[in-house]
This record gives sequence, structure tokens and C-alpha cells, in this order.
Amino acid sequence: MKNSSACPKSLGIFFAVITIFIWGITFVSTKYLLKNFSAFEILFVRFILAYLGLWIIKPVSLKLENKKDNVWFFLAGLSGIIIYQFTENAAISFTTASNVSIIVSICPMFTAIIAQIFFKEKHITIFFVVGFIIAISGIVLVSLNGASGLHFNPKGDLLALASAVCWGFYSMAVSKINSMNLDRILCTRRMFFYAVITMIPFAVFGIFENDPSSSFYLNMDAQKNAERFSSLVSWANFCFLGLGASAFCFVVWNVACKTLGTVKVTVGIYMIPVVTIIFAFFILGEKLTVLGAVGCVLTIAGLAISNRGNK
Repeated sequence: MKNSSACPKSLGIFFAVITIFIWGITFVSTKYLLKNFSAFEILFVRFILAYLGLWIIKPVSLKLENKKDNVWFFLAGLSGIIIYQFTENAAISFTTASNVSIIVSICPMFTAIIAQIFFKEKHITIFFVVGFIIAISGIVLVSLNGASGLHFNPKGDLLALASAVCWGFYSMAVSKINSMNLDRILCTRRMFFYAVITMIPFAVFGIFENDPSSSFYLNMDAQKNAERFSSLVSWANFCFLGLGASAFCFVVWNVACKTLGTVKVTVGIYMIPVVTIIFAFFILGEKLTVLGAVGCVLTIAGLAISNRGNK
């Protein structure tokens, strides 16, 4: 099914802004769910809801002229959903939501690097290099946020950095999918489909669970699971992540990428930490030290500088 209607640039900008705002809150929502659910459980439930939501919105099948194009949908589901979202969720379980959002915000740089390597696009300029160095310096300071004696546990921060790299590969796959000029909702749902079916074996056997016996897939303690899944607040967060941040935002984000250009739109992600820090402060009570604040400013400044000339 072809997508013949062109999206105005103003609508593309609006879609990008609303997506960035919602994605900024997801770090806080995920942090809350991690009190009772594992990183993989959150990922699995979130994208089942997202997939079902898109089926309800548009219950028709996506028809591809070339079946080999499914490879790009699988790559998008693997990189942008399974690996990206899992490493991000896992990172939040080791460090603060604010830290993860700041580190993940560097993903526009990896998007530019991957686009230049695979699509021969010209994004790496002197501004990009200088901005990259400044942003990395900021990330180091963010990683040291609140640490005494400049010692820190890098597990959560490295997972967040790996997540940012994965988003670069997801953006590459999305660029390829957008060039097919297909329906955005059906394309997004196809990505979710490959992500969900790939996760099912891991869910059944409890892989990626720190304690498989605590997983709702294998747990024989029905009462414990009933308590966890009967919480209205938990389901509100799951629906926000699945229907809002995934089903809705992935669709309109892909529209924005198609309208304004993937690399240019992805740079807007550097505003996500601002949203996360505000909500994490009021909802989770997370504090940002002077060191972390300086790191945040450096990271955002570096991303802004790196985008100079990418017009």
C-alpha cells in the first residue's frame, strides 16, 4: 500500500516535538515499572500492547512487492526495539533515569556516522568532530554524577551508550523503509511484529531474566503475579509506553523522518534529557549535582555543534 499524501513540514516538526516530549517521560515511567518488573518483562508487554494497538487502528495487512524488503523491517525491529529498548531498560535499572536519557541523547551522532558509512551521506564535518568530543566529555561528567572520589560503576552508562549506537542502526533501517513509500502505520506494525516474535522464545524460557523464577513466564506463584499485574498504576504506565510512546510515537516519528530527513530529525533527541530531568525530579525525586548539570550542558551543546552545517 502506497502512501501518496505528502506531510507538510510544519506537521513533521509537530510530530517530532510531541514524540520527543513523550519519549522524555518514558525513562521515568520505565524506572517506576522496574520496581516490580524486569527490563525484559517491560519490553515484552510494552510492544505486545503496541502491536495490538496498531492492529486495532488499521486491521489490514502490509503487502510488499519485494519480499526481501522484510530484512529491513526485521533489522529495524531488532536494533530499534529489542536491543535498543532492552539495553535502555537495563541501563535504567543500574543508574538514574536522568543519566540514561542524557547518554542516550548522543544517538544522533551515531545516526550520522552510520548514515555516512552505509549510505555515503556527508555528515562528518569539523563541527561534527568538535561537537562529538564535547558531547563525550559531557557524558563522562554525567557518568560521574553524584559519585564520590570520581569512581563510578560503568555498567548502566555503558548499556545506555550501547543503546544509542543501536538507535543509529535503527535510523538507517527506517531511512531505507521510508524510501519504499509505504503506509507508516503498517510499516511500524511490521517492525513490531518481527520484534515480538523474536522475543517470544526468550520470554518462554526466561532468558534475559536476572532471576528466571521471578519472571511471569515461568513463575508458579500466581498470587505474586496477580498482585503485580493488578496494579492500575502499572497498567497505566504499560499503556503509556505501549500505546503512546510506541504505537503512536514510532508512527509519527517515522513520518517526521520522511518529511524532514532522518539525521536532521534525530538531532532533536538532544532535548529529551531536559524533559526527563524535569519529570524525574518531580516524580522520582532524582537530584542532579553540579557535576552532572555541567555534563548535561556539555552533552547538549556538543550535539548542537555537531549538527551545525547539517541543514
